[in-house]
Amino acid sequence: MAKSEDEKSVASNRKAHFEYEILEKFEAGIALRGPEVKSLRAGKASLSDAFAVVRRGEVFLVNAHINPYSHANRENVEAKRERKLLLHRVEIARLAGRVLERGFTLIPLRIYFKNGYAKVEIALARGKRRYDKRQAIRKREEERGLRRVLRARGRPRD
Repeated sequence: MAKSEDEKSVASNRKAHFEYEILEKFEAGIALRGPEVKSLRAGKASLSDAFAVVRRGEVFLVNAHINPYSHANRENVEAKRERKLLLHRVEIARLAGRVLERGFTLIPLRIYFKNGYAKVEIALARGKRRYDKRQAIRKREEERGLRRVLRARGRPRD
């Protein structure tokens, strides 16, 4: 998904592209309580170890950590509670069918605000094997070396 002018990124799952092969991406709303929204606006969220599950025709975000808002009192909720994701029924049915296939999972890629609403980008993904990860590391190292050579080529010589 292209990042537009009215999107403000809050948290991203940096390890997702390394650990998983991303097949399809979806945008979903998140059912949040008031203090959670304020905490997200302050950037107090983490998606490491988070995933999504489909249960009884609904999708839930599990293990996403949103820090309790410091100025809220009794309204604060548990930091790692399950949060309902808001998707169309057709999308949920398609995701449920794909997740039942062996090796597929739903992982959150990032949380962001779009037009004032908190959204999460979830991906249908398949876990990478160890050799796939080695290939990703090798490719990253080659790109880094190429950038280093190009940068050195552009420098004036003393």
